[in-house]
Amino acid sequence: MSQSHPGPQHAHPGGVEQPPEATAYRAGFACLVGRPNAGKSTLTNALVGQKVAITSSKPQTTRHAIRGIRTEEDYQLILVDTPGLHRPRTLLGQRLNDLVRETLLDVDVIGFCMPADQRPGPGDTFIARDLADLRRARRVPVVALATKSDTVGKQALAEHLIAIDQLGTWDAIVPCSATKGDQVEDVATVLASFLPVSPKLYPDDVLTDEPTLVMIAELVREAALEGVRDELPHSLAVVVEEVVPREDRPEDKPLTDVRVNIFVERPSQKAIIIGKGGSRLRQVGAQARTGIEKIIGHKVFLDLHVKVAKDWQRDPKQLQRLGF
Repeated sequence: MSQSHPGPQHAHPGGVEQPPEATAYRAGFACLVGRPNAGKSTLTNALVGQKVAITSSKPQTTRHAIRGIRTEEDYQLILVDTPGLHRPRTLLGQRLNDLVRETLLDVDVIGFCMPADQRPGPGDTFIARDLADLRRARRVPVVALATKSDTVGKQALAEHLIAIDQLGTWDAIVPCSATKGDQVEDVATVLASFLPVSPKLYPDDVLTDEPTLVMIAELVREAALEGVRDELPHSLAVVVEEVVPREDRPEDKPLTDVRVNIFVERPSQKAIIIGKGGSRLRQVGAQARTGIEKIIGHKVFLDLHVKVAKDWQRDPKQLQRLGF
């Protein structure tokens, strides 16, 4: 089910009406926004068809805009995933919100994710108000996405769609389930219909423009977040120190040394990450190594170190050093 929308003919930031060129190729940027844990990263991965954004059941795991690229015969959709918009409590939180707003100024269409298993609340109203201002100022199309549609029954989903409709003015409303694959194709088609007429912006085989170091850091952070207490995600940062090929290895058996520092805010958090006798850190390393080897294309030796950077989320100097 999707609400009617203008389709290929729509206004763009410059205010010029686009002609309904059915055969014209379209390419551009779509941004998925929503409060933390609204399913943005999972939907990005489903739309791209491969894991390019880290996912976690813990909120606020995405720390920067990640681009996933979906190339089809008639369009190229470049997805920009963002941290969840939220009322910030720390300097890090404020910087993450600023990052989202900067991203929104430079996209062709916005997808506003609202999970079907939760009623629209104050956080959604806060974002809807921001998007309404942006829509008026820059005429950016906004598509409301009822994510996690598989988690509720038909009646509850219908009520959720009505609540979304009442929350604001949308160019389309589309329910979807990224985990089940339900209506993910519809989401892609609807978002793509709002893109400008343009040649491809990336080669066909490129799925993301994320630097390798950033993807390595994300894989380590995702593994470190598995099964830990709720307060830890906000306190965890990952910095890749070095990625160097091991010398004196035969050409057909290369090995790369990857050295990574995991920063937390308190010694008690360090103990959680390391685990009894280092057991948890070994699990983190084993999980992350699998993903890193896929990126690099051969075996890696992953060297993980856990360090305490006291209250780094509130310290401008430490935020800068950790890449925020």
